[in-house]
Order: sequence, then C-alpha cells, then structure tokens
Amino acid sequence: QVQLVESGGGLVQAGGSLRLSCVASRPAIEHSFMAWFRQSPGKEREFVAAITWPGVQTYYADSVNGRFTISRDNAKNTMYLQMNSLKPEDTAVYYCAAARTPVKIDYSSGDYNYWGQGTQVTVSS
Repeated sequence: QVQLVESGGGLVQAGGSLRLSCVASRPAIEHSFMAWFRQSPGKEREFVAAITWPGVQTYYADSVNGRFTISRDNAKNTMYLQMNSLKPEDTAVYYCAAARTPVKIDYSSGDYNYWGQGTQVTVSS
C-alpha cells in the first residue's frame, strides 16, 4: 500500500515560518511528480506548489510565489515545503500528493494518484 505522511504543521504568528515534510513509501516517490495542495474550511482544495522528478522544475501558485519553496530529497523519499512570511490566509490543511509520472502538465488539478492525510497549518494575526 502506497503511503504519504505529512508532518510539520502547527500554529505560528503572521510573518513566521514553518517547514512541512511529506515522507513517501518508495513506490510512491520514484519517478513521481509531487505537489502540495491546501484546503480551508468552506473552500475548495487549491494548488500550492509542485515539483518534477527528480526535482529540476518547480511550480507555484501566485498566492505563495516568492514566499514558499518546494523541494525534495529523493534519497530520503521526502518532499518539503518551506513556508516563509506566513499570512493568516495561509491557514489550511496542507496535503501532499504524488502522480505516477515524472512530469504532469495539468499539475494544478487535483488529479493525483496518491494523497496524504493532511497536516494543519494555522497562522494567527
């Protein structure tokens, strides 16, 4: 069974930083395009950032570009999301996702093969 497990969420003041991690079982991460999504109460799930295999190309939502950085350590089967200059509107449950392909043209869609259980990020004003 493929598993993705997120961690690193928590409560932080506006302007602060958090680093999320997503640890994957090997079949999920090898040659996999991976991404972060988030969902706030009452809102639809939205794309945050994505990274190709093995990690050359990255993509960001306009709302986080310049503040968030996605990366991956393939030797550790782990993807990261470094979040800086956090804002209250970044409050959400953050999910990692993986596709079975190394590239994904429609990376902002929710069409991924594997999903984690989510980690809560709360930014206070």
